[in-house]
Amino acid sequence: MAAQWLQEFRLVFGGFGWPWMWAALPLPWLVAWLAPAVRSQSPALRVPYGERLDGIATSGTAVRRFHVNWLAALAWVLLCAAASRPQQLGEAVTPPQAGRDLMLAVDLSGSMREPDMELGGRPVDRLTAAKAVLADFLNRRIGDRVGLLVFGNRAYAVAPLTLDRDSVRDQLRDTVSGLAGRETAIGDAIGLAVKRLSNQPAGQRVLILLTDGVNTAGALDPAKAAELAKNEGVRIHTIAFGGSGAGMSVFGMRLPMQGQDDIDEEGLRAIAETTGGRFFRARDTEELVGIYSELDKIEPISRPGRAVQPRIERYPIPLALALCCGLLALAWRGVRA
Repeated sequence: MAAQWLQEFRLVFGGFGWPWMWAALPLPWLVAWLAPAVRSQSPALRVPYGERLDGIATSGTAVRRFHVNWLAALAWVLLCAAASRPQQLGEAVTPPQAGRDLMLAVDLSGSMREPDMELGGRPVDRLTAAKAVLADFLNRRIGDRVGLLVFGNRAYAVAPLTLDRDSVRDQLRDTVSGLAGRETAIGDAIGLAVKRLSNQPAGQRVLILLTDGVNTAGALDPAKAAELAKNEGVRIHTIAFGGSGAGMSVFGMRLPMQGQDDIDEEGLRAIAETTGGRFFRARDTEELVGIYSELDKIEPISRPGRAVQPRIERYPIPLALALCCGLLALAWRGVRA
């Protein structure tokens, strides 16, 4: 029985946070030994029969001193225990799964306004469809540190790498086509993403770039940006997003939209191959949903983190007991006085 109790105690006892505080335990006895109290050798009151009272006074004082010292000693031991911060091991907790450092790059050029997509049975522009699919993708990336950048004439980081996917989703929702200019700076977007990811641990750096155009702006050539990403260990998955022969409907006839086929598929494929990523082509919302589902398989969330047992502070218990012992010592002294 005792062995079983000891085993259970070892499973829940987490040690002391400040074990060195136990060094203060002998302090009162050291003080009493090194600096003993000075006692008067003359009696405080002289009476003719003082010798008869010596035994009574001595015995009563001894009893009182024994009880007061015992309670005070116990209070001091409990105070030392509280100061040492005893801890209890809580239930094992598995931390959030370790994921990727994932940057999302979204094209906001003027062509993203083309209403050649469908969402919920109604026509929408490309950016609206991309937002809906990306929001669902973010919901599944539990454990990833996700960042968001947008690009048009230039590239801008609108959300740093963070575990707060809700804030990234809010920033994505507030983006509008043309916000960063009407042209497309794919090279600059890659360069900015590499800069943001280079400070993160190697091995899990991923960029997902969605665009519907050709690089027409920016200072950095996409091919050179891809080489830079490769050297920094950043894997790039590129998505060419845009309709093919499905434009606006006029009297039941589909009219092709200007610029809808102006997508540099070969260039995007080369970027992905250079960095060890994948190239995807999405001509409608359904295909885009399938691509992000495929990305979930290609870039899975890593193994769950190692289970840990949190340490729960239990110093209030010995502290409360020490207070009780101190009050009892004072009360006992008052009763015996």
